[in-house]
Amino acid sequence: MIEDEKKTISVKSIVVTVFCLLAVAAAFLYVKKSPAKGGPGAGGKGFGPGGMKTETVVTVKTMNAKKEVLHDYVNTNGEIESKSSVAVFPDIGGSLYRNYVSLGSIVKKGDVIAEIDPSQPGSYFTHSKVLAPVSGTIIASVVDPGTKVTTQSVITTIGDVSNLQLKVKVVERYVADIKPGLKAKVNLEAYGDEIFNATVSRVSPVVDQTSRTKEVVLDFDSKDKRINAGMFAKVILFTVDYKGKIAVPLSCIVTKGKHSYVFVISEDGQTAVKKEVVLGKAVDNLVQVDGIEEGQEVVIQGMGILTDGAKVRIIGK
Repeated sequence: MIEDEKKTISVKSIVVTVFCLLAVAAAFLYVKKSPAKGGPGAGGKGFGPGGMKTETVVTVKTMNAKKEVLHDYVNTNGEIESKSSVAVFPDIGGSLYRNYVSLGSIVKKGDVIAEIDPSQPGSYFTHSKVLAPVSGTIIASVVDPGTKVTTQSVITTIGDVSNLQLKVKVVERYVADIKPGLKAKVNLEAYGDEIFNATVSRVSPVVDQTSRTKEVVLDFDSKDKRINAGMFAKVILFTVDYKGKIAVPLSCIVTKGKHSYVFVISEDGQTAVKKEVVLGKAVDNLVQVDGIEEGQEVVIQGMGILTDGAKVRIIGK
């Protein structure tokens, strides 16, 4: 009986021993598959379910680096006027008695424009006629009847509306770049977003001491009946072209202290590489850079969360 009990105890010991060995083997295998403390079993960053390591992939948008010409410009305003115009003066002073023309009237040389009554209290004189000195169109409002005038008073102005020009003012800090031949885009309020092209024909040799501006005259590249004297114009006057360097969006520049960087894509197309760049001229949202090569893929969206060597997935350019 005692012998049977010894056998039973011996069998149990063997079973327990085998079980322990299996447990040790299982633990050993688990350790081989898992990283050390702080890894998957300890909630380590970058590991997925079951303790398997995962990689973070950042979705980015890119563009191919290329050399671009940046067109610097000046925004200004101006008015359209006749290239040739003549102010009309009376031969005698008095009170303007009657007008025979109005703004936009077409006149010929010698036509009567107005009459002046030179009479004074207690004396009466024959009305003096104001004649058109040249043929053309009335391009300035005519003085109203009853207005007192002298021989120095401008009654109106006659101009050639078939030959127009645009006068603008450019502030002093930009005048060094202004010269004849520069191109401009002109927008007229009457025609919405439509663009009319013009070219600088003359630049004033002096700066106005009051406004600190120079007067710049532009000619329209082609005649258009829709363009009228007296119209208000918004002008984009192109000044300097910056060429010969790669240009990228300002928004893709990452700044740290005094240093500027962009991220480019590695040759295998899977990794972001941080490149330090030197910034050059900037126009609107583009800036010229030195430090990257033409043809490299530059990250233009998603760079905010990138690090050097990060894995990336590129979406449409």
